[in-house]
Amino acid sequence: MAKILIIEDEKNLARFVQLELQHEEYETVVENNGRKGLDLALNNNFDAILLDLMLPDLNGLEIARRVRQVKTTPIIMMTARDSVIDRVSGLDHGADDYIVKPFAIEELLARLRAVLRRVRIEKKVSGNAAIKQKVIKFNDLTIETANRIVHRDDKVIDLTKREYNLLMTLIENKNNVVSREQLLNKIWGPESNIETNVVEVYVRYLRNKIDAPDRPSYIKTVRGTGYMVREDDAPVPEAN
Repeated sequence: MAKILIIEDEKNLARFVQLELQHEEYETVVENNGRKGLDLALNNNFDAILLDLMLPDLNGLEIARRVRQVKTTPIIMMTARDSVIDRVSGLDHGADDYIVKPFAIEELLARLRAVLRRVRIEKKVSGNAAIKQKVIKFNDLTIETANRIVHRDDKVIDLTKREYNLLMTLIENKNNVVSREQLLNKIWGPESNIETNVVEVYVRYLRNKIDAPDRPSYIKTVRGTGYMVREDDAPVPEAN
């Protein structure tokens, strides 16, 4: 059950909205004072906030701004002001949506469902990204595959998309030789019409970025065949 905070100083309207939300099986909390409403918003977990613009002690714009500094709770601004400037100001202060009084309760409910649905989708996407996040350790390199970040200790190694794909292709085939043609097809595509010496150029770029000054290169050249990366204790295969 979603929990909704209603900050509205028109008590009859606040009560009407509360009853309609409860009829739709939302849990509700009502506050008529702006400053007290802000305290409730900051110190409790609500799924959404319905916020009047003109309130005693603290107006809705300031409440939205302060809430947005620390929370992502969806805010729907409810106000009689309907000018473009007022709408833009509300959105710029952190409101997610804006509904003008007098409004049909069906429209308010639809807007509320929309912001709650958006939050659910965002949480699902975020959760899926966390599930898909995979950290690969290769010797002293750490690779975060979801956000394509490569780093050694606390230092991020800035790689282009092709450099990253080249590194990942080699690591996915670690301890095995990958031919120049295989790398070319995998990273540039079989229809690229690019000479294999481009692979050599990008291997050099990659080595310059990932190799540590006091250690042998991560990427080994297997003469006449291609390239490989190997774990520290893996043997280097003989060239053909």
